[in-house]
Amino acid sequence: MATGKRFKAAVVGGSGYGGAEMIRRLLVHPDVELVRVASIDFVGEPLAAADPALEQVTDLVFEGIPPGEAAQGVDVVLLGLPHTVAASKLAEIAAASPTVKVVDMSGDFRLKDVASYERWYKHTHPCPERLKDFVYGLPELNREAIRKARFVASPGCFATTIELALLPLARAGLLEGVVHVQGITGSSGSGVAPSAGTHHPVRAGNLRTYKPLEHQHVPEITETLALAGARDLQLRFVPVSAPLVRGILATAFVELPEEWTPARLEALYRETYAGEPFVRVPRKRLPEVAAVSGSNHAEVGVAAGAPRNGRRTVTLFGATDNLVKGGAGQAIENMNLMLGLDEKASLADPGPWPP
Repeated sequence: MATGKRFKAAVVGGSGYGGAEMIRRLLVHPDVELVRVASIDFVGEPLAAADPALEQVTDLVFEGIPPGEAAQGVDVVLLGLPHTVAASKLAEIAAASPTVKVVDMSGDFRLKDVASYERWYKHTHPCPERLKDFVYGLPELNREAIRKARFVASPGCFATTIELALLPLARAGLLEGVVHVQGITGSSGSGVAPSAGTHHPVRAGNLRTYKPLEHQHVPEITETLALAGARDLQLRFVPVSAPLVRGILATAFVELPEEWTPARLEALYRETYAGEPFVRVPRKRLPEVAAVSGSNHAEVGVAAGAPRNGRRTVTLFGATDNLVKGGAGQAIENMNLMLGLDEKASLADPGPWPP
């Protein structure tokens, strides 16, 4: 059925939580028609088989077709595939059309250094020759490059949250050396398939660290912030699993010269994000997950301690919904930029309250 929409999109790997979020945003998009969802799961079944909220919303079904076939006749392909799988499918997608644009949500193309990828992801990269072709999809840093890109690597959830919290300091030349960060995350970030560490009975009333100092988003964050002006950044990151479904709250600790007063730091953050459609600095509170859950908005904030010996400890905060601004929503935001559309299209809703 003709819709009159300007562009056509396909989702490859649409049965997970990230894929479901992309599908729902695409179904209400004013300018992009979702015409195809490819998956190795639920083949032939309606999309509601993976996302009950889509019951009677769409007639689309999961198609068990190769990614190259899914890419035919569309303007953009959004990849919701796991790490290494996405990279192994890129060649056939790119070959299906010389103009099709690709937004990848995996970590396969976020790093420029293949050795770094193989160290942190513990896999041989399936497609290293394509690393140079991808633009890192953080609009607050790379908006103009994203507009011109054919291939975009959408950032990771922890990476997005921490980068946004630290970006103003990097741009001001204040981010250098060791930075300690703790990130608390909801269960949906672990994917749709439960494991011994993510299953609800062991998570619902529990807090636990995992991958301390070894999380794969560390090189992504340091590489990105270095481009923004950070110097010799060494991230000491400890992620924490929390009894939430959605959301990330990151807290970073930085030592700055005492002349960086609370008022001056707040002004820096407000100036950095003035005009950004999805990043806000709350005026009467610090960032919190409930304020961004279900939306593509991020919150950042800063608190500064009393000076001591010419320095002061500064605490930076970031909050996102890991499935939206930290995942599928940012992928849609990148798609909008790549297609020359309103960056906020299908993403402007503020999210529910209470969450």
